[in-house]
Amino acid sequence: MQTSTNTAGTISLGGELTVNRLGFGAMRITGDGIWGPPKDRTGALAVLRKAVELGVHFIDTADSYGPNVSEELIAEALAPYPNGVVIATKGGWVRPGPGYWSHDASPAHLRKAVEGSLKRLRLERIDLYQLHIPDPATSFDRSVETLAELRDQGKIRLIGLSNVTREHVERARKIAPIVSVQNRYSFADREWEHVLDYCEQNGIAFIPWFPLGAGKVACDVLARIAKAHNANPMQIALAWLLQRSPVMLPIPGTTSVEHLQENMAAGSVKLREAEMAELGGVSLPGLGVRAS
Repeated sequence: MQTSTNTAGTISLGGELTVNRLGFGAMRITGDGIWGPPKDRTGALAVLRKAVELGVHFIDTADSYGPNVSEELIAEALAPYPNGVVIATKGGWVRPGPGYWSHDASPAHLRKAVEGSLKRLRLERIDLYQLHIPDPATSFDRSVETLAELRDQGKIRLIGLSNVTREHVERARKIAPIVSVQNRYSFADREWEHVLDYCEQNGIAFIPWFPLGAGKVACDVLARIAKAHNANPMQIALAWLLQRSPVMLPIPGTTSVEHLQENMAAGSVKLREAEMAELGGVSLPGLGVRAS
């Protein structure tokens, strides 16, 4: 099984940037509870460097991861960044303390957040900046307008959204081009399938988070199919995502070089049509999402 991300193919972000279709999510390289520095700083830096060595072009982070720690580690490990490497970050969540997340997508906060990310990531312009989540206390349109203004000022190149509905995406696209949507999604959790379908119809990259389904039924199906392919369950879950849609851009995260290599090998796993259908027929309890 090949460990390079090249086997997963590529995807275009807004027709401007092309990246391999297996990225790396840098949330877990921080401390426990996504708070503070990692227990093994050297190991975290090694994982980031190995990801790029294996052909990862797309690294996803956020200022709330740590907070700030993930962005700082990325810069320490990789800056100046190799050609073709895209660093995507997010703003709109704030961390008042361990285990706490709260909204702030106000224009003033987003402007401050972008400046902070630029400094921590050691960048003159952020390739992809994503609104982390809509803020119920701030007009969604005003949040997106602020990102459009920052793009016009040359501080960010492309705009993405996270944790949004289809309506949010449609509203945002009336203000500025939207090149990506990052929502929770897996073979067993397809609550946002209609958003994925919309993204596919409109050439918008879909970045799924929490790609490994939970629950006994899901785990049993994964284990059986993984055995048939001499693979592990995470590789099967990622292979399903890659085959589900050409706009899918999975970003599995890990703190282990060994697990990183296993994840990056998922692009070489080719599931049969019957296996795709079986996995697509699984859903998490309470979501009511079934294969159509």
